[in-house]
Amino acid sequence: MTTHHPIAIVGAGLGGLTLARVLHVNGIQATVFELDASPAARTQGGMLDIHEDSGQAALHAAGLHKEFRALVHPGGEAMRILDRHATVHLTEEDDSSSGRPEVDRGHLRDLLLGSLPPGTVRWGTKVTGAHPLGDGRHEVVLSDGTAFTTDLLVGADGAWSRIRPLVSDATPAYTGVSFVESDLPDADARHPGSAAVVGGGMLFALGDGKGFLAHRETDGSLHVYTALTISQNWVDGVDFTDTAAAKAAVLAHFADWDPSLRALVADADGPLVPRAICALPVDHRWDRVPGVTLLGDAAHLMSPFAGEGANLAMLDGAELGRAIAARPGDTEAALTAYEQALFPRSRAAAAMSAANLRICFRDDAPQGLLDQFATHRAA
Repeated sequence: MTTHHPIAIVGAGLGGLTLARVLHVNGIQATVFELDASPAARTQGGMLDIHEDSGQAALHAAGLHKEFRALVHPGGEAMRILDRHATVHLTEEDDSSSGRPEVDRGHLRDLLLGSLPPGTVRWGTKVTGAHPLGDGRHEVVLSDGTAFTTDLLVGADGAWSRIRPLVSDATPAYTGVSFVESDLPDADARHPGSAAVVGGGMLFALGDGKGFLAHRETDGSLHVYTALTISQNWVDGVDFTDTAAAKAAVLAHFADWDPSLRALVADADGPLVPRAICALPVDHRWDRVPGVTLLGDAAHLMSPFAGEGANLAMLDGAELGRAIAARPGDTEAALTAYEQALFPRSRAAAAMSAANLRICFRDDAPQGLLDQFATHRAA
């Protein structure tokens, strides 16, 4: 017998969980299907700055803003901008009035998970596809050969969404930039030089189409993103299972950079993890398809250079949840209202993200970023 779920959310990231939570506080049950075997199956990434008008607005809608404030990382909003010689061009101290406090992504996800009724998330369920049954209903197929039906299907399943093809034939494209992620644990004691370079919050060390982006995490570690403007297939020529060889391949692009910056990779503990930065078209949208919609990266994948990805995913979840709650019995009206606001909001953020990526990796970097901060200050 096929199981039926009135509302099915595919993906237990921040957006999908926010949607489930907002529905829950409005007395509406939803089921979340997540590929990971458990909440602890993998690390959830680094620090996020949660914006007052998006991520925090979503947490207010979820009734969790007070609990969120207890998770904020003191000092996390500090920032430094350096060039390849490690010359400091801009230092900003932590500003508690900025409206963008920093929080560990994993802690935020745990907060959302803990706010949901037991059994809301079905762990270890891999969605392989879905197809319409008519009248807005869909059948969703899982990797174990089982399936379920739903009246409302929400794709919150990220960049390579299995649900997106129901509404759009768009696929993410490579932006021209790749990251290589690494970590330096217990930085103050074990890596004091790197700790001093990064400072208490975020570091941008940029120059000539490449650079190091790093932040200090709540556990005292440094999480480093080495950025390269490079062919997407460069990763295929590097053996990332051999950490020493991977470090050498990455650092070959920074031969004339200051040793204190090269140490962010040279002294890293554990493996280096490559990640190609991909994005959907800036103006990605779709025609209304009965009974299905998208949120977060499934809807508007963009580069991380606007700091909007997680914030928009959470806002999407909150706005969709409120739209559904405000229109009981009229799912299509709710989805129409949600998407009418979603498309212009995501287009603006995606355009800003694409512009910021170009600014960060100009030939004269970090000058573009410095100019941008000067303009913001003047405004």
